[in-house]
Amino acid sequence: QVQLVESGGGLVQPGGSLRLSCAASGSRFSIRTMAWHRQAPGNKRELVADFTGAGSTNYADSVKGRFTISRDNAKNTVYLQMNSLKLEDTAVYYCYADGTAGAVITANFSAWGQGTQVTVSS
Repeated sequence: QVQLVESGGGLVQPGGSLRLSCAASGSRFSIRTMAWHRQAPGNKRELVADFTGAGSTNYADSVKGRFTISRDNAKNTVYLQMNSLKLEDTAVYYCYADGTAGAVITANFSAWGQGTQVTVSS
């Protein structure tokens, strides 16, 4: 069982910055992709950015140039640096990870964090 724990959300003024962190824990697992999604009230959950096992990153058009995803494989942790925050960035941000897990027999897994609230308001 792989668990994800997010931290770093909060209230910030427009133009401000926040850094989100998400740490994966469990036993005998290997992560491929780590990502951040977000869901604003009344909206569907959307991909914000991902960091694949091959080392490539992808961003939603709405956050390109403002957000940066990074990853520390040794710590099984993914970060999201959010700069120049806008009112429309307000949402619950969810961490996602997938990969393989298991001691003798490995199987694919996917996991979500519990979400962390980011509120951009003046």
